[in-house]
Amino acid sequence: MKKQLTILLFLHFSILGFGQNNYSFFVKQADSLFKLKRYYSASNKYSEAFKSNNWKGTLTDRYNSARCWSMAMVSDSAFFQLNRITTLMNYSDYNQIVKDTCFHTLYKDYRWQPLINLVLQNKEKEEAHFDKILVIQLDSIYNEDQNYRKQLDSIQTKFGWQSTEVQKLWQVINLKDSLNLIEVKKIIDKHGWLGADIIGKKGNQTLFLVIQHADIETQKQYLPLMRAAVNEGKAQASSLALLEDRVALGSGKCQIYGSQIMQDETGYYVQPLKDPRNVNERRQKAGLGTIEEYLQYFNLKWNVEEYLKKLPELKMKFNIKE
Repeated sequence: MKKQLTILLFLHFSILGFGQNNYSFFVKQADSLFKLKRYYSASNKYSEAFKSNNWKGTLTDRYNSARCWSMAMVSDSAFFQLNRITTLMNYSDYNQIVKDTCFHTLYKDYRWQPLINLVLQNKEKEEAHFDKILVIQLDSIYNEDQNYRKQLDSIQTKFGWQSTEVQKLWQVINLKDSLNLIEVKKIIDKHGWLGADIIGKKGNQTLFLVIQHADIETQKQYLPLMRAAVNEGKAQASSLALLEDRVALGSGKCQIYGSQIMQDETGYYVQPLKDPRNVNERRQKAGLGTIEEYLQYFNLKWNVEEYLKKLPELKMKFNIKE
């Protein structure tokens, strides 16, 4: 059984958009240290990441840095990161931050409630013109799309990637995908490709995820609409790049950006890729990080010469005609 991987991890790299290898390397180290509950070390790795990128960082990475500092009991640094994303990056996910148990060390600090009030203000401003009914509907669809996929790694690790347990989980995922697609097609067919100004960033992301996980004919059908949405500022160019890769492979062509990863008995590998030597140039134009950064999350190292040797075999395996 071979399964194609397109989970929220791809979107992490979509919004990252930084070209520095060190940034991604340090962030990955920080994530690993956090899982080991080495919170202070993880915090410092996030600081190294920001320093390596001229002190720039994504909202997600700064939020996670705050979580690490909070768990390390360094409240000043935690509040520094939280205030930064709230005041400069308009962080507005109230439900996320108040439910995040990593911040329990900050609850009694006099700075906590003013911060939460500011998050609420950001949320109210952001949602002033939202279609509340669609936001709720798409939030539910997003959870259905992602929740079961998040279980894949742990179940594969425990039972094996070809196990009955994994196959049963994919059956659930495929069923959820088909039901989600019915609802998302109704929304897009009625309203067009709605932007974040109407359905929020998460809702906008959900439209892409569901189409990305659909059958090839549906992907082809909505690809032109998403291209137009990108031109109108209603969808991310980086998300479009991932859909372009899916459609290319589904049409018997090489992918363009290297976003599509397959797993078999030997492990993970990059599906057939057009002009591998220049993939990073294309990824940069699409707002994606480098192929080296991307593959680190699958514990793969990019060696273009080795990949070129394997490419003819990969093309035959996937019946690529170009």
